[in-house]
Amino acid sequence: MYGFKIIKRDGKTGARKGILKTAHGDIETPIFMPVGTQATVKALTPQQLKECNAQIILSNTYHLFLRPGHRIIEKLGGLHRFMNWKKPILTDSGGYQVFSLAELRKITEEGVEFKSHLDGSVKFISPEIAIEVQDALNSDIVMVLDECPPYPSTYDYINLSLSLTIKWAKRAKQFWTHSVSENGRYLFGIVQGGMIKEFRRKATSELIEIGFDGYAIGGLSVGEPKKLMYEVLDYSTCWLPDDKPRYLMGVGKPEDILFAVERGIDMFDCVLPTRNARNGQLFTRNGPINIKREEFKLDDRPVEEGCDCYTCRNFSRAYLRHLFHAKEILSSTLNTIHNVRFFLKLMEDIRESIENNRFKEFKENFLNQYNKEVEVF
Repeated sequence: MYGFKIIKRDGKTGARKGILKTAHGDIETPIFMPVGTQATVKALTPQQLKECNAQIILSNTYHLFLRPGHRIIEKLGGLHRFMNWKKPILTDSGGYQVFSLAELRKITEEGVEFKSHLDGSVKFISPEIAIEVQDALNSDIVMVLDECPPYPSTYDYINLSLSLTIKWAKRAKQFWTHSVSENGRYLFGIVQGGMIKEFRRKATSELIEIGFDGYAIGGLSVGEPKKLMYEVLDYSTCWLPDDKPRYLMGVGKPEDILFAVERGIDMFDCVLPTRNARNGQLFTRNGPINIKREEFKLDDRPVEEGCDCYTCRNFSRAYLRHLFHAKEILSSTLNTIHNVRFFLKLMEDIRESIENNRFKEFKENFLNQYNKEVEVF
């Protein structure tokens, strides 16, 4: 009943179309997961997410561990009931946030002691606690605790970091009590290793030996040049098991998604569509536009002709520009609806192109049209 199955492979590339069956529903892959860090995708209701055709969202262990607390969410029926989202949820382990947001952290083999960025209180997360928190949330896809080394890092630092990540992965697997076949819940291992090929290969080999329900590639899009990211992704993907879902963490620019799908990646997440929407950047097939610009003051067209999202069906660029400059809350909502739908429609088109053995042509045509540089906010 539950499990991952590849249902179509593109004849000219490594792209594949699959279905991931979970306790809260089926997920068609390749898929993009909108990020709902604190049990909400910023600016959107669950109904609006559903209307955008979101199949799964991501929430964050670190933030929910600190506020309101995983035991509170558990008492209230789990994360799905708490936020009224009936479809699948993936939760990350919180490791990245611990290392990027927390102050005065102390890393040992046992885990990480850190000060909350909210109130300065001392907290502790171990591989077991990360699993315990996500179990209380009742996540459909659970990530192991890992350490993501910053870029650049020294050879020795990455070596020590990887050793710790593998030890933590073993402990997480030993602590995990569910199985895909019985519960429809998945435990994913995370491949780290910086930008060093031998470390990436070692990490993949050891994680496969431990045995996970899916595998994520972490530690990319952390400041490295795009050419280097593509190089690491190129060789990392080919070492992953063919019959397990593959998740590229935190990478979400359209051009990067297409590159990764071509190499067999199934799952993506990124804050790009939601964060950039709040800053007035809207994605289109002709490249992104900044709605705050003067040129849109009298523009009566939708954000994108032919887009089926609520925003494009009902409002003009001129109105969206007005909302942004007036600092109206509705600006964030309408912009986010469009951007989330843009990314999810891109994935729908990707899946259709794989089904028709036309992914390579689709990718080339998309990139030829999407030729404007994305501004970073």
